[in-house]
Amino acid sequence: MAKRRLDLTFPPRQATKPITYHLVKDFDLTPNILRAQIQPGQEGRMLLEVSGPREVIDQAVEFLEGEGVAVHAAASDICLDEQQCVVCGLCTAVCRPGALTLDQDSAELVFDKDKCVYCEACVVACPRRAITLTF
Repeated sequence: MAKRRLDLTFPPRQATKPITYHLVKDFDLTPNILRAQIQPGQEGRMLLEVSGPREVIDQAVEFLEGEGVAVHAAASDICLDEQQCVVCGLCTAVCRPGALTLDQDSAELVFDKDKCVYCEACVVACPRRAITLTF
């Protein structure tokens, strides 16, 4: 069983269609909506983790793209400006999923994109504004 995190962008006309329903019903995948911003008549975004056989996930991605939904690997819109970061650790203190940690040996900031849920707590906590996120 494979897991993939997908960053979905819905065109305005797709915002009211039951896209995740089709992932369950037609592809027998298990979706986990980690974050969503969807309004009728407007472009929407969703961070979605799907579980199932790898080839079925690939088929589901093809279905989504066929429906006009843009599909990207999750966490591609997170950026750490290493010039601005002073490794103060404030971002790690507010990162509940544990996506940001300090390496005990090297004292470097470590980002695990697979744990990130786009909550933006790190962006707010960073006093140097070294972390940016577009969701």
